[in-house]
Amino acid sequence: MITSNRMQESGVWTAARSRRRVDLTRIVSFILLVIITLIMLMPLAFMVTTSFKSQRETMQYPPTLFPDSLQFSNYTEIFSRLQFGTMYQNSLMIAVITVLATLLSSSLVAYGFARFRGKGRNLMFMLLLSTMMLPYPAIMIPQFVLFSKLGWVDTFLPLIVPAFFGSAYNIFLLRQFFANLPEELFDAGRMDGCTEIGMYWKIALPLSGAAMATIAIFSFIYSWNDLLTPVLYLNSADKFTLPVGMASLTSSKFRVAPWHLLMVASVLALLPIVVLFILAQKRFVEGIVLTGIK
Repeated sequence: MITSNRMQESGVWTAARSRRRVDLTRIVSFILLVIITLIMLMPLAFMVTTSFKSQRETMQYPPTLFPDSLQFSNYTEIFSRLQFGTMYQNSLMIAVITVLATLLSSSLVAYGFARFRGKGRNLMFMLLLSTMMLPYPAIMIPQFVLFSKLGWVDTFLPLIVPAFFGSAYNIFLLRQFFANLPEELFDAGRMDGCTEIGMYWKIALPLSGAAMATIAIFSFIYSWNDLLTPVLYLNSADKFTLPVGMASLTSSKFRVAPWHLLMVASVLALLPIVVLFILAQKRFVEGIVLTGIK
């Protein structure tokens, strides 16, 4: 009886020690995550606070995190220094059209590779993936010659039209997702008299929301941050995009670069990406998991 009680007490003590060990591990992990998060947020916090500083404060050494006085006028000055509203509108229009075109073209091609069987399908898919190894500078000059022959220089077409022909990386992601959809769903669609386009539109696309959200975020960020392509093809100031305008703030026409205005532009440029990620965060994580693991 005594031995049994001692064994029970020993078991309870061991369980309590295990729980305390688990709790301590969670507390330490939480503290480390908080520290890492704060370190990662420091550049963002410095960017936001610098956007409220004066030009004189941005040149101080050592730099300070908080401004002496909040300069709210910086957020209106950026619109008087640059055609910031027009640039913002141009970037937003190009990014939205690029996202829609990428989703449509990439999903169509990916559906074909995933659902159709035929000779040379795997070879064509490997050739498609091999284009991912081509750096953009390798095709930059031939592409510029082509678009100049078409008379598309100083228009938005070179920035938009390529998205209607798909992207190898996005096609690969969607193909992996479409290939893992249950075949029974498509068999049921055929029995109901649905065409292949109908099954693509009514079955494949509604079930691929996570993958589509992932591609939409990637495409929007790439188009929104693109600097090289607009610099190559756009000459008129009223057609400049946001990255071009931000780059002009550090050009030689300014004796001293207005870093406070550059931080203002960076904060405003960051807003659409943050909003998009917040709205599609759940779908984005699901898309990464489903397209990667499955």
